[in-house]
Amino acid sequence: MFRRTVLATLSALAFALPAVARAQGGEINLYSARHYDTDRALYDEFTKETGIRVRLIEGQADQLIERIRNEGGNSPADVFLTVDAARIARAAQAGILAPHGSAVIDGRVPAALRDPGGLWFAISQRARLIMYDREKGRPEGLNRYEDLANPRFRGQICTRSGSHPYNTSLAASLLIADGPEKAEAWARGVVANFARPPQGGDRDQFRAIPSGQCGIAIANSYYLGHFGRSDKPEEQALFKRIGVIFPNQGEGDRGTHVNISAAGLVKSAPNRAQALRFLEFMTTHKAQEMFALGNMEYPVVEDAPLHPALAAMGKFRAEPVNAAGNLDRTPEALQLLQRAGWN
Repeated sequence: MFRRTVLATLSALAFALPAVARAQGGEINLYSARHYDTDRALYDEFTKETGIRVRLIEGQADQLIERIRNEGGNSPADVFLTVDAARIARAAQAGILAPHGSAVIDGRVPAALRDPGGLWFAISQRARLIMYDREKGRPEGLNRYEDLANPRFRGQICTRSGSHPYNTSLAASLLIADGPEKAEAWARGVVANFARPPQGGDRDQFRAIPSGQCGIAIANSYYLGHFGRSDKPEEQALFKRIGVIFPNQGEGDRGTHVNISAAGLVKSAPNRAQALRFLEFMTTHKAQEMFALGNMEYPVVEDAPLHPALAAMGKFRAEPVNAAGNLDRTPEALQLLQRAGWN
């Protein structure tokens, strides 16, 4: 009788444990459009802490969204991870995400960096910056993205293709802030100020500054930050030579445009409790530090550490993320860039 009583009591206690505790062990299926070795180290750390194994399925964001849709209610996907605000909004519109319902996440991630309905939240940020040659000094009158269209900067600007998400996202931000007529005039003004046809990636833009090919570059903080932490003398020298402008910082202005990596809980997640553990882990100081120090991204959680190279670039106020608006305006943004000749 005593043995049966003890077993019954233990059984009752097991069922009384919180869902989070029962989530110890097991696995999650992570569908990710991020492709960084540092992320794998983060997943290993999560497994070490929780015993939950991360099965990684990588691909392009749109392909992963379509895959989850096609898999339907039988999809093994638990978490969707992507590197662009418009694409996380596309996943939400596709109906593949469910509210995470986590007070922990809502308490750690600012409201401006998460979906009001809890379908997604940012895990890291990158700022779209204006860069210049410190040896020649900061270009006078260049404080906002809108200033890039000023004829005084004729023949000075280098940037990558207008069809790249970094630039369509920026153009969509201009559309939302300034309206279609001003945004198109801005794009035409920037194209008129090009030092050369758009080419290469973001690193190629600020690399061209010391040689005199460009006086101004449009590039992401992430890329310059990688030069700042490099052990190559030539990259360290370039990092010290390149000055940065965080645009639109004036009183009442909207702030510097940022793009985000973001995560969401898949609606049909078969391992929901484990997936929530993973999502909450992404907002811990440890995970945020790994994003910031390992991949040169800005954290989303207050007081999370920055890499010294990013800290040296200065502080800034970010434009609130409008993922749904960015998605809605991206086709229009691409068309206006193409009309302007930003190919």
